[in-house]
Amino acid sequence: MITDRLTWLSLAYILYKLSLITTKNKNKRKMQYARDTKISKKWLVITIGIIGVVVTLGVTFGIRSLVPVNGNSPVLLPAENIFIKASHSMANGYEYLSQASGAVKGMRNTGGGGPHIDPKYVFNLGSLQAMHVINEDYETHSKHNFNIDEFNVHTRDLGYFETQTITFLADKNGTFEYYCTIHPEMKGTIEIA
Repeated sequence: MITDRLTWLSLAYILYKLSLITTKNKNKRKMQYARDTKISKKWLVITIGIIGVVVTLGVTFGIRSLVPVNGNSPVLLPAENIFIKASHSMANGYEYLSQASGAVKGMRNTGGGGPHIDPKYVFNLGSLQAMHVINEDYETHSKHNFNIDEFNVHTRDLGYFETQTITFLADKNGTFEYYCTIHPEMKGTIEIA
């Protein structure tokens, strides 16, 4: 009986020691998990911060891109795209040409027949216009720009094969002139009705 009792005591002691070892291992695991969680939380906060900055910048620049040059607030209208190129020919000198060769929406007297020199554009009052200007002056490689003073439309001086797009709101009735400050003979009209 004593041996049975010693065996039980020995077994109880062994189980006790095992439970202490298991508890120590559990505590070590808990501490490791706590350390890992702190690191994970740190990276989670950093990741959320970076995502927040990217989204904020995207929204800011996205909204800014919706503001026309002659406006102060975003305009949620689809823009009518007008493609115009600055060029030079030996016959006509410096000129603006319509980019399209067929009938062009917004242009007067365009039934085809190739590009039109210094075209007249007709826009509806309140429409949003996107003027895509390209310098295709292959002969002289001169700089060109595009301006409509009444709508605050002014491109930078474009070198050969440079482009710039300017969006404006056609919010005034009348006939307005567009021109190049570098080559005053380059001009045309825009009519808004």
